[in-house]
Amino acid sequence: MGAGTSPTGIPRDRVFFSMPYAYYDKLSAREKATYRASDRIVRVPLEAPEVVWPLVERIRAALEDACRSDVQAYVQRLVTTLVTDLGARPVHVKVLAARPSHDWGEMQGLYEPEEDDAPPVITVWMRTAAKKRVVAFKTFLRTVLHEMCHHLDYELYGLDESFHTEGFFKRESSLFHQIVRPDAQLPDARADQT
Repeated sequence: MGAGTSPTGIPRDRVFFSMPYAYYDKLSAREKATYRASDRIVRVPLEAPEVVWPLVERIRAALEDACRSDVQAYVQRLVTTLVTDLGARPVHVKVLAARPSHDWGEMQGLYEPEEDDAPPVITVWMRTAAKKRVVAFKTFLRTVLHEMCHHLDYELYGLDESFHTEGFFKRESSLFHQIVRPDAQLPDARADQT
């Protein structure tokens, strides 16, 4: 091992160090190992992301038209295309109307892993809880990808748990920047809590 390399043999300037989130200290040794494994995965490489660009545009248009059934159909096609191309098992997608809320805030998305014979499910909501406005496209798409990343953690990466690590959020961002055309005109994000 040279002076310019880490114990793993990787050049020190190429080693990714992140600061664990506060809950890390409360995890068991096994959970900490899973957390660290998750944190090391920072990209989800897609072979031909341009294939889904038209589908992403259809999601944006259906969301603008507030057509829940179209949004659900297009999101299901997008997620099925991505997980299939990545070699993960399929996941069912549900797009529901207004987000549930409580004193803790609004729920934007939910991933439910396979249980018994029930397939895994991603649920996302397309309207805000308070004023029932359609969620901004960028927020909605990132929520879909966020929940899909939970699915990939279990089904593609074989992790025991799906923790919110820096690596997890980088994977979500990696997917977003690949599946949205580089020249896409995304409107400025508006507050989705209204």
